[in-house]
Amino acid sequence: MEARSPPPTPNQSKDGGVIGELLQTLRLFFSAIFVGIWRFFVPPPKKSVFGEVVLITGAGSGIGRQLAREFARLGSVLVLWDINKTSNTETAKLLQEEFQAKCFCYTVDVGDKSQIQSAAARVKTEVGEVNILINNAGVVSGKKLLDTPDVLVQRTFDVNLLAHFWTVKCFLPSMLKNNHGHIVNIASSTGLVGLNKLTDYSASKFGVVGFTEVLNYEIIFSGYKGVHTTLVCSSYVKTGMFAGCKMRYPWLLPALEVKNMTNRIMQGILTNQYVICIPRLVYFLAYLKVVLPVDAFLEVVKFFGAASFMDTYVGKETNSLIHQNGSS
Repeated sequence: MEARSPPPTPNQSKDGGVIGELLQTLRLFFSAIFVGIWRFFVPPPKKSVFGEVVLITGAGSGIGRQLAREFARLGSVLVLWDINKTSNTETAKLLQEEFQAKCFCYTVDVGDKSQIQSAAARVKTEVGEVNILINNAGVVSGKKLLDTPDVLVQRTFDVNLLAHFWTVKCFLPSMLKNNHGHIVNIASSTGLVGLNKLTDYSASKFGVVGFTEVLNYEIIFSGYKGVHTTLVCSSYVKTGMFAGCKMRYPWLLPALEVKNMTNRIMQGILTNQYVICIPRLVYFLAYLKVVLPVDAFLEVVKFFGAASFMDTYVGKETNSLIHQNGSS
């Protein structure tokens, strides 16, 4: 693909002084609100990802595998990263049998910076430039802070947060060079509203939310209109990651089916949506957190079962070291 120079960065000051800039800001502000409302009812057309190189971390199972399946159906070239070689190879086999997809498998522990950099170099040589990067791999320890071994706290941040920094630093430069690309970070609803016994997990996901927000600023403020970011904040999903966990009122906030969730994520990616909260109730809870007094919001999260959600968790410490199948 021929490199395209980004448009110039907009000037921060304009003729007309503060009043003129304020009026311009208000015009753009209300225009953006109108467009947002319009797109809620009439989504923009979906972009084509045929032939695009899509790299998915944690592709061996769960959300990662289903996302790979959706991209394979649309004709993308798949680069599959997972710590589990067997399950990752199985994903590739399924995609090749069902869609005759072109797949490249790499066994990578994304909690290890050196492995990320080594695998990224191989991908650039063996496959080419990555057009869409999906940071999906995640781990969970599921303990109160004082009961969580330091090694698991470190592991949580290495996999759930720092891995995003290293993968983006590997693949974003070529996207900017071509002014073409998309970075998708799978965070969690617990990155907006925390849950009891998820101190390290929620903190890492809060980090992903902030990382994606500022990364988006850096791209937009630098004038790149062809490079996009998408942040996904979902409630818990029916994968092995939160096995045994239950919401207090599942009829109000049920566990998400993997296929339904990935369909929603794909809709967001293909229409370049910045933030996706699943279900939409997550948007409302995040809003309440901002506007309500802390004690008042505490009663809200208690009602939804934030205090007891992890009480029936059946995961083991060893799962945190090997289980990288996505987030919730």
